[in-house]
Amino acid sequence: MHDLRRQALESGKTVSRKARSKNSSPAPSRPNSAPSSRAASRSRAVSSANSDEEENGNLSDETSFSTNSIDELLNGDTSDPTTDAWRADLADRIQELIDRKRSSVQGREKCLATYIRTLTAQYAEEDIRGKEAELVVAFLKSIKAEASERETILAIKALAMTVVTSPSDLIYEAVASPLKRVISDSTSIPSKTAAVHCLGTCTFFGGASDDEILDSMAYLMEIVASDGSFIEAQDEPTPVVAALEEWGSLATLIDDLAEESEEAAEYFVDQLSSSDPGVQIGAGENIALLYEKSYRPLTEEDGEYNEDDIISDPDDIPGVPKLIKNYNVYRRTDVLKDTLSDLATLNTRRLSKKEQKSIRTNFADILDSVEYPTHGPRYQNAISQDTGKRYGSRMTVRIHKEGVMRIDKWWKLHRLQGLRRVLQSGFVTHYERNPVVFESLPIMITNDRKAGREF
Repeated sequence: MHDLRRQALESGKTVSRKARSKNSSPAPSRPNSAPSSRAASRSRAVSSANSDEEENGNLSDETSFSTNSIDELLNGDTSDPTTDAWRADLADRIQELIDRKRSSVQGREKCLATYIRTLTAQYAEEDIRGKEAELVVAFLKSIKAEASERETILAIKALAMTVVTSPSDLIYEAVASPLKRVISDSTSIPSKTAAVHCLGTCTFFGGASDDEILDSMAYLMEIVASDGSFIEAQDEPTPVVAALEEWGSLATLIDDLAEESEEAAEYFVDQLSSSDPGVQIGAGENIALLYEKSYRPLTEEDGEYNEDDIISDPDDIPGVPKLIKNYNVYRRTDVLKDTLSDLATLNTRRLSKKEQKSIRTNFADILDSVEYPTHGPRYQNAISQDTGKRYGSRMTVRIHKEGVMRIDKWWKLHRLQGLRRVLQSGFVTHYERNPVVFESLPIMITNDRKAGREF
Protein backbone atom coordinates (compact mmCIF):
# COMPACT_ATOMS: atom_id res chain seq x y z
CA MET A 1 0.00 0.00 0.00
CA HIS A 2 2.96 2.28 -0.68
CA ASP A 3 0.89 4.67 -2.83
CA LEU A 4 -2.08 4.95 -0.49
CA ARG A 5 -0.76 8.01 1.31
CA ARG A 6 -0.10 9.84 -1.97
CA GLN A 7 -3.44 8.92 -3.51
CA ALA A 8 -5.80 9.35 -0.61
CA LEU A 9 -4.30 11.46 2.19
CA GLU A 10 -6.08 14.71 2.80
CA SER A 11 -4.19 17.68 4.22
CA GLY A 12 -5.26 19.20 7.52
CA LYS A 13 -8.00 18.14 9.91
CA THR A 14 -11.70 18.69 9.58
CA VAL A 15 -13.66 20.41 12.30
CA SER A 16 -17.38 20.94 12.52
CA ARG A 17 -19.13 24.06 11.33
CA LYS A 18 -19.92 24.85 14.95
CA ALA A 19 -16.26 24.66 15.85
CA ARG A 20 -15.26 26.84 12.90
CA SER A 21 -17.88 29.43 13.76
CA LYS A 22 -16.27 29.78 17.17
CA ASN A 23 -12.80 30.09 15.58
CA SER A 24 -11.69 27.09 17.58
CA SER A 25 -8.78 24.82 16.67
CA PRO A 26 -9.18 21.25 15.40
CA ALA A 27 -10.20 18.58 17.87
CA PRO A 28 -7.82 18.93 20.82
CA SER A 29 -5.94 16.12 22.46
CA ARG A 30 -8.39 16.31 25.35
CA PRO A 31 -12.09 17.14 25.22
CA ASN A 32 -13.18 20.57 26.43
CA SER A 33 -16.76 20.90 25.26
CA ALA A 34 -19.31 21.48 27.99
CA PRO A 35 -22.32 19.21 27.90
CA SER A 36 -25.34 20.86 26.34
CA SER A 37 -28.89 19.55 26.03
CA ARG A 38 -29.69 15.91 26.77
CA ALA A 39 -30.22 13.52 23.90
CA ALA A 40 -34.00 13.42 23.92
CA SER A 41 -35.08 11.18 21.08
CA ARG A 42 -34.93 7.42 20.73
CA SER A 43 -32.22 5.68 18.71
CA ARG A 44 -33.39 5.46 15.12
CA ALA A 45 -32.75 2.61 12.71
CA VAL A 46 -30.94 3.36 9.50
CA SER A 47 -34.22 2.88 7.70
CA SER A 48 -33.55 4.77 4.52
CA ALA A 49 -30.25 3.00 3.94
CA ASN A 50 -31.64 -0.41 4.72
CA SER A 51 -35.01 -0.17 2.98
CA ASP A 52 -34.19 -2.70 0.30
CA GLU A 53 -33.03 -5.34 2.78
CA GLU A 54 -36.00 -4.79 5.06
CA GLU A 55 -38.45 -5.19 2.21
CA ASN A 56 -36.81 -8.46 1.24
CA GLY A 57 -36.59 -9.68 4.85
CA ASN A 58 -32.81 -10.10 4.71
CA LEU A 59 -30.07 -9.36 7.21
CA SER A 60 -28.36 -6.06 6.56
CA ASP A 61 -24.72 -6.92 7.05
CA GLU A 62 -23.87 -4.50 4.25
CA THR A 63 -24.97 -1.31 5.99
CA SER A 64 -25.32 -2.22 9.65
CA PHE A 65 -22.93 -1.45 12.49
CA SER A 66 -25.37 -2.72 15.14
CA THR A 67 -24.78 -5.58 17.57
CA ASN A 68 -27.60 -8.09 17.48
CA SER A 69 -27.55 -11.14 19.74
CA ILE A 70 -24.89 -13.68 18.87
CA ASP A 71 -27.63 -16.24 18.09
CA GLU A 72 -29.14 -13.90 15.50
CA LEU A 73 -25.74 -13.42 13.93
CA LEU A 74 -25.04 -17.16 13.79
CA ASN A 75 -28.50 -17.98 12.45
CA GLY A 76 -28.09 -15.36 9.75
CA ASP A 77 -24.82 -16.75 8.40
CA THR A 78 -25.91 -18.65 5.30
CA SER A 79 -22.56 -18.70 3.50
CA ASP A 80 -21.36 -21.94 1.92
CA PRO A 81 -17.66 -22.40 2.76
CA THR A 82 -17.45 -25.58 0.67
CA THR A 83 -17.35 -23.80 -2.68
CA ASP A 84 -14.92 -21.24 -4.08
CA ALA A 85 -17.36 -19.75 -6.58
CA TRP A 86 -17.36 -16.56 -4.55
CA ARG A 87 -13.71 -15.87 -5.41
CA ALA A 88 -14.37 -15.23 -9.09
CA ASP A 89 -17.36 -13.04 -8.28
CA LEU A 90 -15.33 -11.07 -5.73
CA ALA A 91 -12.55 -10.52 -8.27
CA ASP A 92 -15.09 -9.11 -10.73
CA ARG A 93 -16.59 -6.82 -8.08
CA ILE A 94 -13.13 -5.54 -7.06
CA GLN A 95 -12.30 -4.69 -10.65
CA GLU A 96 -15.66 -3.00 -11.08
CA LEU A 97 -15.15 -0.90 -7.94
CA ILE A 98 -11.67 0.16 -8.99
CA ASP A 99 -12.59 1.03 -12.60
CA ARG A 100 -15.78 3.01 -11.85
CA LYS A 101 -16.05 3.76 -15.60
CA ARG A 102 -19.59 4.64 -16.69
CA SER A 103 -20.88 3.29 -13.37
CA SER A 104 -24.19 4.47 -11.97
CA VAL A 105 -25.11 5.11 -8.34
CA GLN A 106 -27.36 2.04 -8.35
CA GLY A 107 -24.63 -0.06 -9.96
CA ARG A 108 -22.05 1.01 -7.37
CA GLU A 109 -24.51 0.32 -4.55
CA LYS A 110 -25.07 -3.20 -5.81
CA CYS A 111 -21.36 -3.80 -6.31
CA LEU A 112 -20.45 -2.48 -2.85
CA ALA A 113 -23.17 -4.60 -1.24
CA THR A 114 -21.83 -7.75 -2.91
CA TYR A 115 -18.26 -6.88 -1.88
CA ILE A 116 -19.29 -6.39 1.76
CA ARG A 117 -21.42 -9.52 1.81
CA THR A 118 -18.52 -11.59 0.50
CA LEU A 119 -15.91 -10.16 2.88
CA THR A 120 -18.35 -10.71 5.75
CA ALA A 121 -19.00 -14.36 4.96
CA GLN A 122 -15.45 -15.27 3.85
CA TYR A 123 -11.92 -14.49 5.01
CA ALA A 124 -10.67 -12.99 1.74
CA GLU A 125 -7.29 -11.49 2.64
CA GLU A 126 -5.52 -13.28 -0.20
CA ASP A 127 -8.15 -12.11 -2.67
CA ILE A 128 -7.77 -8.39 -1.89
CA ARG A 129 -4.02 -8.47 -1.21
CA GLY A 130 -2.20 -5.88 -3.33
CA LYS A 131 -5.45 -4.13 -4.25
CA GLU A 132 -6.14 -2.43 -0.91
CA ALA A 133 -4.81 0.98 -1.95
CA GLU A 134 -6.96 1.17 -5.07
CA LEU A 135 -10.00 -0.06 -3.17
CA VAL A 136 -9.58 2.52 -0.43
CA VAL A 137 -9.28 5.28 -3.03
CA ALA A 138 -12.48 4.03 -4.71
CA PHE A 139 -14.33 3.94 -1.38
CA LEU A 140 -13.19 7.46 -0.51
CA LYS A 141 -14.51 8.75 -3.84
CA SER A 142 -17.97 7.42 -2.98
CA ILE A 143 -17.71 8.71 0.59
CA LYS A 144 -16.70 12.21 -0.48
CA ALA A 145 -19.28 12.46 -3.28
CA GLU A 146 -22.26 11.36 -1.13
CA ALA A 147 -24.20 10.71 -4.34
CA SER A 148 -26.74 8.79 -2.25
CA GLU A 149 -27.03 7.97 1.41
CA ARG A 150 -26.98 4.27 0.66
CA GLU A 151 -23.83 4.40 -1.49
CA THR A 152 -22.09 6.50 1.17
CA ILE A 153 -22.91 4.07 3.98
CA LEU A 154 -22.00 1.06 1.83
CA ALA A 155 -18.64 2.62 0.95
CA ILE A 156 -18.00 3.35 4.64
CA LYS A 157 -18.85 -0.23 5.60
CA ALA A 158 -16.70 -1.57 2.73
CA LEU A 159 -13.78 0.48 4.04
CA ALA A 160 -14.24 -0.96 7.53
CA MET A 161 -14.44 -4.53 6.22
CA THR A 162 -11.30 -3.99 4.13
CA VAL A 163 -9.17 -2.76 7.04
CA VAL A 164 -10.33 -5.65 9.27
CA THR A 165 -9.58 -8.16 6.51
CA SER A 166 -6.22 -6.68 5.47
CA PRO A 167 -4.88 -4.05 7.90
CA SER A 168 -2.28 -1.50 6.85
CA ASP A 169 -0.25 1.02 8.82
CA LEU A 170 -1.22 3.69 6.28
CA ILE A 171 -5.00 3.40 6.31
CA TYR A 172 -5.70 5.55 9.37
CA GLU A 173 -3.67 8.48 8.07
CA ALA A 174 -5.38 8.22 4.68
CA VAL A 175 -8.99 8.01 5.83
CA ALA A 176 -9.23 9.93 9.12
CA SER A 177 -9.82 13.34 7.56
CA PRO A 178 -12.38 12.20 4.94
CA LEU A 179 -14.32 10.31 7.61
CA LYS A 180 -14.29 13.28 9.97
CA ARG A 181 -15.57 15.44 7.12
CA VAL A 182 -18.59 13.16 6.72
CA ILE A 183 -19.13 13.12 10.49
CA SER A 184 -19.02 16.90 10.69
CA ASP A 185 -20.63 18.03 7.46
CA SER A 186 -22.98 15.34 6.15
CA THR A 187 -26.68 16.11 6.45
CA SER A 188 -27.42 12.39 6.88
CA ILE A 189 -27.49 11.12 10.47
CA PRO A 190 -27.07 7.47 9.34
CA SER A 191 -24.00 8.49 7.31
CA LYS A 192 -22.55 10.36 10.28
CA THR A 193 -23.16 7.36 12.54
CA ALA A 194 -21.58 4.89 10.10
CA ALA A 195 -18.56 7.17 9.70
CA VAL A 196 -18.11 7.37 13.49
CA HIS A 197 -18.00 3.58 13.67
CA CYS A 198 -15.64 3.36 10.71
CA LEU A 199 -13.31 5.95 12.25
CA GLY A 200 -13.10 3.76 15.34
CA THR A 201 -12.41 0.65 13.25
CA CYS A 202 -9.73 2.34 11.14
CA THR A 203 -8.08 3.78 14.25
CA PHE A 204 -8.04 0.34 15.86
CA PHE A 205 -6.80 -1.66 12.85
CA GLY A 206 -5.35 0.99 10.54
CA GLY A 207 -1.95 1.68 12.05
CA ALA A 208 -2.74 4.65 14.31
CA SER A 209 -0.06 5.57 16.83
CA ASP A 210 -0.85 5.99 20.53
CA ASP A 211 -1.11 9.76 20.03
CA GLU A 212 -3.46 9.27 17.07
CA ILE A 213 -5.58 6.84 19.10
CA LEU A 214 -5.87 9.45 21.85
CA ASP A 215 -6.69 12.07 19.22
CA SER A 216 -9.54 9.93 17.88
CA MET A 217 -10.77 9.32 21.41
CA ALA A 218 -10.76 13.06 22.07
CA TYR A 219 -12.70 13.68 18.87
CA LEU A 220 -15.27 11.07 19.87
CA MET A 221 -15.50 12.61 23.33
CA GLU A 222 -16.37 15.97 21.77
CA ILE A 223 -19.41 14.30 20.19
CA VAL A 224 -20.43 12.76 23.52
CA ALA A 225 -19.85 15.87 25.61
CA SER A 226 -21.87 18.08 23.27
CA ASP A 227 -24.75 15.62 22.79
CA GLY A 228 -23.94 15.61 19.09
CA SER A 229 -23.93 19.38 18.55
CA PHE A 230 -20.17 19.26 17.84
CA ILE A 231 -21.03 17.48 14.57
CA GLU A 232 -24.30 19.29 13.86
CA ALA A 233 -26.39 16.40 15.20
CA GLN A 234 -28.05 18.02 18.18
CA ASP A 235 -30.17 15.64 20.24
CA GLU A 236 -29.58 12.76 17.83
CA PRO A 237 -28.74 9.72 19.98
CA THR A 238 -27.37 7.36 17.32
CA PRO A 239 -24.08 9.19 16.62
CA VAL A 240 -23.63 9.77 20.37
CA VAL A 241 -24.10 6.04 21.04
CA ALA A 242 -21.63 5.28 18.23
CA ALA A 243 -19.08 7.68 19.73
CA LEU A 244 -19.47 6.10 23.17
CA GLU A 245 -19.04 2.60 21.77
CA GLU A 246 -15.97 3.44 19.69
CA TRP A 247 -14.38 5.41 22.55
CA GLY A 248 -14.68 2.33 24.75
CA SER A 249 -13.20 0.07 22.09
CA LEU A 250 -10.21 2.36 21.55
CA ALA A 251 -9.70 2.81 25.31
CA THR A 252 -8.82 -0.89 25.56
CA LEU A 253 -5.68 -0.12 23.52
CA ILE A 254 -4.35 2.42 26.04
CA ASP A 255 -2.52 0.94 29.02
CA ASP A 256 -2.72 3.98 31.29
CA LEU A 257 -5.75 6.28 31.16
CA ALA A 258 -4.83 8.23 34.28
CA GLU A 259 -4.75 11.59 32.46
CA GLU A 260 -7.95 10.99 30.54
CA SER A 261 -9.98 9.14 33.15
CA GLU A 262 -11.40 11.82 35.42
CA GLU A 263 -12.59 14.14 32.68
CA ALA A 264 -13.98 11.23 30.66
CA ALA A 265 -15.82 9.94 33.71
CA GLU A 266 -17.42 13.36 34.22
CA TYR A 267 -18.90 13.27 30.73
CA PHE A 268 -20.01 9.65 31.02
CA VAL A 269 -21.69 10.27 34.37
CA ASP A 270 -23.49 13.24 32.83
CA GLN A 271 -24.81 10.97 30.05
CA LEU A 272 -26.37 8.61 32.60
CA SER A 273 -29.24 11.11 32.80
CA SER A 274 -29.93 10.83 29.06
CA SER A 275 -33.43 9.84 28.00
CA ASP A 276 -32.01 7.34 25.50
CA PRO A 277 -31.23 3.83 26.84
CA GLY A 278 -28.45 3.31 24.31
CA VAL A 279 -26.65 6.44 25.46
CA GLN A 280 -27.05 5.46 29.12
CA ILE A 281 -25.76 1.93 28.62
CA GLY A 282 -22.87 3.07 26.41
CA ALA A 283 -21.78 5.59 29.05
CA GLY A 284 -22.19 3.03 31.84
CA GLU A 285 -20.09 0.39 30.10
CA ASN A 286 -17.31 2.93 29.63
CA ILE A 287 -17.46 3.82 33.32
CA ALA A 288 -17.08 0.13 34.21
CA LEU A 289 -14.09 -0.10 31.86
CA LEU A 290 -12.45 2.94 33.47
CA TYR A 291 -12.76 1.40 36.94
CA GLU A 292 -11.43 -1.92 35.70
CA LYS A 293 -8.40 -0.23 34.13
CA SER A 294 -7.70 1.94 37.19
CA TYR A 295 -6.30 -1.06 39.11
CA ARG A 296 -3.12 -2.99 38.43
CA PRO A 297 -1.40 -6.00 40.04
CA LEU A 298 0.47 -5.22 43.25
CA THR A 299 4.23 -5.85 42.94
CA GLU A 300 7.19 -5.83 45.29
CA GLU A 301 8.34 -2.57 43.71
CA ASP A 302 5.33 -0.79 45.20
CA GLY A 303 6.95 -0.90 48.67
CA GLU A 304 4.71 0.69 51.26
CA TYR A 305 1.17 1.36 50.17
CA ASN A 306 -2.16 2.50 51.54
CA GLU A 307 -4.36 -0.45 52.47
CA ASP A 308 -7.38 1.56 51.29
CA ASP A 309 -5.99 1.36 47.76
CA ILE A 310 -6.08 -2.45 47.76
CA ILE A 311 -9.17 -4.16 46.42
CA SER A 312 -10.96 -5.92 49.24
CA ASP A 313 -12.89 -8.68 47.53
CA PRO A 314 -14.28 -11.61 49.53
CA ASP A 315 -13.81 -13.81 46.45
CA ASP A 316 -10.06 -13.27 46.12
CA ILE A 317 -8.38 -16.48 44.96
CA PRO A 318 -5.35 -17.52 47.04
CA GLY A 319 -2.08 -17.03 45.18
CA VAL A 320 -3.45 -14.48 42.72
CA PRO A 321 -1.71 -11.07 43.04
CA LYS A 322 -3.76 -8.40 44.75
CA LEU A 323 -4.78 -5.31 42.81
CA ILE A 324 -3.88 -1.78 43.83
CA LYS A 325 -5.56 1.41 42.74
CA ASN A 326 -3.44 3.20 40.18
CA TYR A 327 -5.51 6.40 40.07
CA ASN A 328 -8.94 7.75 40.98
CA VAL A 329 -11.51 7.47 38.24
CA TYR A 330 -14.15 9.80 39.66
CA ARG A 331 -14.15 12.10 42.66
CA ARG A 332 -17.67 11.30 43.83
CA THR A 333 -17.85 7.54 43.58
CA ASP A 334 -20.46 7.52 46.34
CA VAL A 335 -22.79 9.71 44.26
CA LEU A 336 -22.07 7.60 41.18
CA LYS A 337 -23.04 4.42 43.06
CA ASP A 338 -26.37 5.99 44.02
CA THR A 339 -27.05 6.88 40.38
CA LEU A 340 -26.10 3.40 39.18
CA SER A 341 -28.26 1.83 41.89
CA ASP A 342 -31.26 3.88 40.74
CA LEU A 343 -30.74 2.70 37.17
CA ALA A 344 -30.30 -0.91 38.28
CA THR A 345 -33.78 -0.78 39.86
CA LEU A 346 -35.43 1.48 37.26
CA ASN A 347 -39.20 1.31 36.98
CA THR A 348 -40.83 3.74 34.58
CA ARG A 349 -43.65 3.82 32.06
CA ARG A 350 -41.53 5.94 29.75
CA LEU A 351 -39.66 2.87 28.50
CA SER A 352 -40.79 -0.51 27.21
CA LYS A 353 -40.40 -3.59 29.40
CA LYS A 354 -37.55 -4.78 27.16
CA GLU A 355 -35.71 -1.46 27.50
CA GLN A 356 -36.19 -1.41 31.27
CA LYS A 357 -34.89 -4.97 31.59
CA SER A 358 -31.84 -4.09 29.51
CA ILE A 359 -31.07 -1.05 31.65
CA ARG A 360 -31.58 -2.89 34.94
CA THR A 361 -29.43 -5.86 33.87
CA ASN A 362 -26.60 -3.76 32.50
CA PHE A 363 -26.45 -1.32 35.38
CA ALA A 364 -26.55 -4.06 38.00
CA ASP A 365 -23.33 -5.32 36.35
CA ILE A 366 -21.84 -1.84 36.10
CA LEU A 367 -22.59 -1.02 39.75
CA ASP A 368 -21.00 -4.29 40.84
CA SER A 369 -17.86 -3.52 38.82
CA VAL A 370 -17.57 -0.02 40.28
CA GLU A 371 -17.72 -1.54 43.77
CA TYR A 372 -15.45 -4.48 42.87
CA PRO A 373 -13.38 -3.70 39.74
CA THR A 374 -12.30 -7.35 39.54
CA HIS A 375 -15.88 -8.33 38.76
CA GLY A 376 -16.62 -8.49 35.05
CA PRO A 377 -19.94 -8.49 33.17
CA ARG A 378 -22.74 -10.81 34.39
CA TYR A 379 -20.96 -11.54 37.67
CA GLN A 380 -22.98 -13.89 39.86
CA ASN A 381 -22.55 -14.21 43.61
CA ALA A 382 -24.39 -17.53 43.74
CA ILE A 383 -22.34 -20.44 45.11
CA SER A 384 -21.65 -23.38 42.83
CA GLN A 385 -22.54 -26.70 44.42
CA ASP A 386 -19.75 -28.34 42.44
CA THR A 387 -16.88 -26.07 43.50
CA GLY A 388 -18.21 -24.34 46.62
CA LYS A 389 -17.13 -21.02 45.09
CA ARG A 390 -19.04 -18.15 43.55
CA TYR A 391 -19.85 -18.52 39.86
CA GLY A 392 -18.23 -15.19 39.02
CA SER A 393 -18.58 -13.65 35.55
CA ARG A 394 -20.81 -15.92 33.49
CA MET A 395 -21.14 -14.06 30.20
CA THR A 396 -20.26 -16.43 27.38
CA VAL A 397 -20.38 -16.59 23.61
CA ARG A 398 -21.04 -20.01 22.14
CA ILE A 399 -18.96 -20.85 19.08
CA HIS A 400 -20.78 -23.51 17.06
CA LYS A 401 -22.22 -26.28 19.27
CA GLU A 402 -19.45 -26.98 21.77
CA GLY A 403 -17.02 -24.07 21.95
CA VAL A 404 -17.51 -21.39 24.59
CA MET A 405 -15.77 -18.02 24.80
CA ARG A 406 -15.86 -16.48 28.28
CA ILE A 407 -16.24 -12.71 28.50
CA ASP A 408 -15.18 -12.05 32.10
CA LYS A 409 -13.62 -8.60 31.68
CA TRP A 410 -15.04 -5.33 30.41
CA TRP A 411 -12.18 -4.86 27.96
CA LYS A 412 -13.11 -8.20 26.41
CA LEU A 413 -16.74 -7.14 26.10
CA HIS A 414 -15.80 -3.84 24.42
CA ARG A 415 -13.60 -5.61 21.89
CA LEU A 416 -16.18 -8.30 21.23
CA GLN A 417 -18.84 -5.69 20.59
CA GLY A 418 -16.48 -3.73 18.33
CA LEU A 419 -15.76 -6.81 16.22
CA ARG A 420 -19.42 -7.76 16.00
CA ARG A 421 -20.41 -4.27 14.90
CA VAL A 422 -18.22 -4.64 11.82
CA LEU A 423 -18.34 -8.36 11.10
CA GLN A 424 -22.01 -9.01 11.88
CA SER A 425 -22.90 -12.58 10.80
CA GLY A 426 -19.29 -13.21 9.77
CA PHE A 427 -17.92 -12.90 13.30
CA VAL A 428 -17.36 -16.62 13.85
CA THR A 429 -15.80 -17.14 10.42
CA HIS A 430 -13.33 -14.29 10.96
CA TYR A 431 -12.61 -15.27 14.54
CA GLU A 432 -11.61 -18.74 13.37
CA ARG A 433 -9.70 -17.76 10.21
CA ASN A 434 -8.62 -14.11 10.49
CA PRO A 435 -5.52 -13.78 12.71
CA VAL A 436 -6.06 -10.04 13.07
CA VAL A 437 -9.47 -10.63 14.63
CA PHE A 438 -8.26 -13.43 16.89
CA GLU A 439 -5.26 -11.41 18.11
CA SER A 440 -7.52 -8.54 19.09
CA LEU A 441 -9.56 -10.89 21.30
CA PRO A 442 -7.24 -13.80 22.16
CA ILE A 443 -9.62 -15.80 24.35
CA MET A 444 -9.34 -19.55 24.71
CA ILE A 445 -12.35 -21.45 23.38
CA THR A 446 -13.32 -24.20 25.79
CA ASN A 447 -15.70 -27.13 25.51
CA ASP A 448 -18.02 -26.28 28.36
CA ARG A 449 -21.53 -27.68 28.51
CA LYS A 450 -22.21 -25.74 31.71
CA ALA A 451 -21.74 -22.31 30.22
CA GLY A 452 -23.28 -19.31 31.86
CA ARG A 453 -25.59 -16.75 30.26
CA GLU A 454 -24.96 -16.53 26.53
CA PHE A 455 -24.39 -13.09 25.07
